[in-house]
Amino acid sequence: MGSQEKAQIGTVVSTKMDKTVVVRIDRQKRHRLYGKTLRTTHRYKAHDENNECSLGDIVRISETRPLSREKRWRVMEIITKGDVADVAPREIGARIIEETLEAAAAEEAARRAAEAPPVSATPEQEATVDEAEAAGAPADESDESEGEETES
Repeated sequence: MGSQEKAQIGTVVSTKMDKTVVVRIDRQKRHRLYGKTLRTTHRYKAHDENNECSLGDIVRISETRPLSREKRWRVMEIITKGDVADVAPREIGARIIEETLEAAAAEEAARRAAEAPPVSATPEQEATVDEAEAAGAPADESDESEGEETES
């Protein structure tokens, strides 16, 4: 009985090596005693002669003789091209955080400009008002309101 060549279908998760890609193959199987569905993931290094694969591609790989210490698979065909960005998620996250902080600062500045009180008196004028209140000079509004209360 001869050996049978294995073939798998998986997703390319790394293309950082020359003529080598890392392919992730996901499988689901049921636990033999408890019956729960378990997900297992295997990562295989596969030979990509022309460096044609990119991140996110779905490829068919085939078992072959050992090509290096960890490479025992070859990319047979690219089934579909993937749409994965080449930018690392941390870089994307940092950009989003910067943009949100800039937007929040702009909103805060706009809110402060809208809530800013009208042009106030100069410090000398404020000092004279404070001195008058300390001397016991009654304000005009308070006299009128007190007068109305006593009359009724």
